[in-house]
Amino acid sequence: QLQLVESGGGLVQPGGSLRLSCAASGFTLDGFAIGWFRQAPGKEREGVSCISSSGGSTKYADSVKGRFTISRDNAKNTVYLQMNSLSPEDTAVYYCASVALPLFRQCMLSSSAYRSWGQGTQVTVSS
Repeated sequence: QLQLVESGGGLVQPGGSLRLSCAASGFTLDGFAIGWFRQAPGKEREGVSCISSSGGSTKYADSVKGRFTISRDNAKNTVYLQMNSLSPEDTAVYYCASVALPLFRQCMLSSSAYRSWGQGTQVTVSS
């Protein structure tokens, strides 16, 4: 069974850091672009960051630029989202998603472009 599993969420104080992981099981992430999305209560799901299948191209939402870093380790079949300088506005359920893309294609921050989704991990930023 093909699955994406997020982990690493939790409760953190403002200004703190978390690293989310998106692990694939049942398939290899080679050849797949990965996106991170988040959804806060009462709000639409928004694209946070994505990384191309080659890892050579990344994108970030303006709201997280300079604070979040996406990376991938294909040997571990895992994509990471390092989140620094967290604020209460970052509180949301974070999801990762995958889509098969050629190596030369840039990733997208639109949720409609992705085919497989994880179950999400809660991130709460509060003092």
